[in-house]
Amino acid sequence: MIYVPTHYEASLERDIERLRSKISEMSALAERALQDCVKVITGNNRQLAYAVILRDQFIDEKEKEIDQLCLEFLVRQQPVAGHLRFAYSAIKINLELERVGDYAESIARQFIKLSQLPVFLPKERIIELANLSIPMLHDAIKAFVQQDAELARKTIESGDKVDLLKSKLNEDLVALCRENKIAFEALNALMMINRRFERVSDQARNICMEVLYLCTGEYSKHPGADGFRVLFVDEHNSCRSQMAESIASSLNNPKFIFASAGLDPRPLPPETDAFLKSKGFDTTHLVPKAIHQVPNLDHYHVIVALSPEAKKAFPQRPRKLIYIDWSVPDPSATQGDAEQIQKAHEATFEFIKNQIRDLIQAILDN
Repeated sequence: MIYVPTHYEASLERDIERLRSKISEMSALAERALQDCVKVITGNNRQLAYAVILRDQFIDEKEKEIDQLCLEFLVRQQPVAGHLRFAYSAIKINLELERVGDYAESIARQFIKLSQLPVFLPKERIIELANLSIPMLHDAIKAFVQQDAELARKTIESGDKVDLLKSKLNEDLVALCRENKIAFEALNALMMINRRFERVSDQARNICMEVLYLCTGEYSKHPGADGFRVLFVDEHNSCRSQMAESIASSLNNPKFIFASAGLDPRPLPPETDAFLKSKGFDTTHLVPKAIHQVPNLDHYHVIVALSPEAKKAFPQRPRKLIYIDWSVPDPSATQGDAEQIQKAHEATFEFIKNQIRDLIQAILDN
């Protein structure tokens, strides 16, 4: 006997296939934008960079269309079990793809900034990073469309290569900056491009986690659940916040993840660099960064402001985010002889060190 699907089953399958098709279309738009970014970098094609920026609106429109289709699917079909997981995963993946489109637009904008500077571009290494991230996105969507849990797991595992390459590339860029081979203004833009390509791999991993949920009904560990996260923020991420991150990280407590950022990143002053070295810290990895460059920013639990200006970056804080004010004078701004500057650094260092120890102990005791 040949089984004939009921009207409801046929309607359900049509809606599911339509969503799969629309998500594939959106993925193709996002992937094209990223591939065009590669062409922008390899060919110094500023015109194509503008095209990537302009075409981001099509990805945004597709995101709204899919969001509406998902809502209609939930209302019309009232799915349960696996079909409900499919709808939920489609909603989440739709959002991840929209962010990928934003990353491509950001890369294009950063290239336009760089095109106005006389700067050496380490194109080969950047393209190497892109050629790892973009296939991850392609495979993640393929895993979703085919509901292939094994492909999703393999794609997640390949993300470690992206993380390692991005870290190595950033170290190389910092070295070039210290050798005065690239300007600090260019360093920030280049690191932003690296970060955006690395974030593409993060979004691909997120999509794969949704695929695993769709296929198994179980959620993988969220990347933000691997430790208690504390972010130190000041104006330039060149003295106080770098000092705080160095002190906190030196405690080597596996339950915590520490980072620092600034509103307007600037290089470490020579006096601060020398002071931290005198305390036994390795300053070669201290790269000033903006708040939006902090990985997994949405998953931080505590924001510590080390200057009054830092509070402006967080005017409306989510209820689960704890904000602490440790405003302290910036020793790098001290006017005077070497001894006075040293004393100013020492005073700030001791203040921050004592505050960090008390904060960590309070968290552990809570």
